[in-house]
Amino acid sequence: MTPTPMVEIASMIAWINRYADRISEHQAWLTALDAEIGDADHGINMQRGFEEVRMRLAHEHVDDLGVLFKGIGMTLLSKVGGASGPLYGTLFLRMGMVAAGKQTLTPVEFANAVAAGVEGIRQRGSARPGDKTMVDALMPAIIALHQALDDGATLCAALQAAAAAAEAGMKATIPMQAYKGRASYLGPRSIGHQDPGATSAFLLVQSAAESLCAAEHNSD
Repeated sequence: MTPTPMVEIASMIAWINRYADRISEHQAWLTALDAEIGDADHGINMQRGFEEVRMRLAHEHVDDLGVLFKGIGMTLLSKVGGASGPLYGTLFLRMGMVAAGKQTLTPVEFANAVAAGVEGIRQRGSARPGDKTMVDALMPAIIALHQALDDGATLCAALQAAAAAAEAGMKATIPMQAYKGRASYLGPRSIGHQDPGATSAFLLVQSAAESLCAAEHNSD
């Protein structure tokens, strides 16, 4: 029986670096989406925060996934403006709590860590599915991730399913009215616009699929 590939620190760093690349590539798009229903700074703030994370990762050596995720979370809390810093910071801090003391995670342990992070976001933002937030992309992604792993999929395949679910959730925010955050001030005028937070959340899941599928392929 082939042993289950483990999620290692190197692949987590690759994920975050790939996400930093994606944020940089799509910074103008994220900012334009935010200009329609927010403060027009989501892309700028996210790029600043993840470039800071990238620099820290390049100069720090950690051998504990909990320490890695906690460091990312604390950097985002201090460097990303608006609501995004506390929300993304909470995601990684909660992941760090689940992964504390571990150098590797099984696919299910990784999924549980991400699920804990998403629950932290939901609690911090008091958001529910349908409120037109990043939760609308992340909750379907977590459900798809766990379902695929339960069905025996590899982590690569499970994350691809999660990314597809996150993309569908992101697009589903377009016809929604916003009930949380700056966009909620617009009331019905928020309808017809894609939520920028859901968009950056989709990019996060997509980046995880890309980087971990590459790691899985290289280990074959």
